[in-house]
Amino acid sequence: MQRLCGRGLLLSLAVAAAAVMAARLMGWWRPRASFRLFIPEELARYRGGPGDPGLYLALLGRVYDVSSGRRHYEPGAHYSGFAGRDASRAFVTGDYSEAGLVDDVSDLSFSEMLTLQNWLSFYEKNYVFVGRVIGRFYSEDGQPTPELTHVEAMITKGLEANKQEWKEKQKFPPCNTEWSAARGSRFWCSQHSGGVSRDWIGVPRKLYKPGAKEPHCVCVRTTGPPSEEMLDNPTHRNRGDLDHPGLQEYPGCPPLAITCFFPL
Repeated sequence: MQRLCGRGLLLSLAVAAAAVMAARLMGWWRPRASFRLFIPEELARYRGGPGDPGLYLALLGRVYDVSSGRRHYEPGAHYSGFAGRDASRAFVTGDYSEAGLVDDVSDLSFSEMLTLQNWLSFYEKNYVFVGRVIGRFYSEDGQPTPELTHVEAMITKGLEANKQEWKEKQKFPPCNTEWSAARGSRFWCSQHSGGVSRDWIGVPRKLYKPGAKEPHCVCVRTTGPPSEEMLDNPTHRNRGDLDHPGLQEYPGCPPLAITCFFPL
């Protein structure tokens, strides 16, 4: 996934943030009927130890009762560091030190934000939401802060980028590849290469993407109209996507071969 930068990044995040705010106004982010507000010092009491009032953790400011998963989060358990705090950053980095178990996610990438979103979905599905933490992501009245809006905008942009990446992968599925010290490399196409099932096989080509240092092997459809044209366009050359400007044939491989060999 390509990173956006500079003014383009700010503009994209501004648009995404506006979409998040619009979604809230339309009820997609409607507040829970009732929830409790915690200050960090209060949440720290919920570590599941003797005499503690419970076993809670927070992710992006949302607090979950993880008592049903006690063996994972109780004192001495592998993920005990997550209990009683918001350690959102560690869900991505895997840094379970005190310095890493923090809620600062401001420098995470789009893909890392999507990882947080996946974890959030996991906790929503498997544990009981009990409240919100006052601080980085929620204000004293329990409303989202600008920092949470920024995170949600990043997630929105990441989902859009993933959707575009999948669309591109449907058009140019990755080749099957193998290499051996005895025989060298082999690239080939099938109806399921690259994890994309389809009704055509295609032929191997190098695909050059803007900003990428090296091309990668993709399978290219050889018949019908180009993907960018309407299916009923009578003027197309019936060459599928072979004429795409970002493609290049592999030297020494027949143009319509579904397998290319590159001996050592």
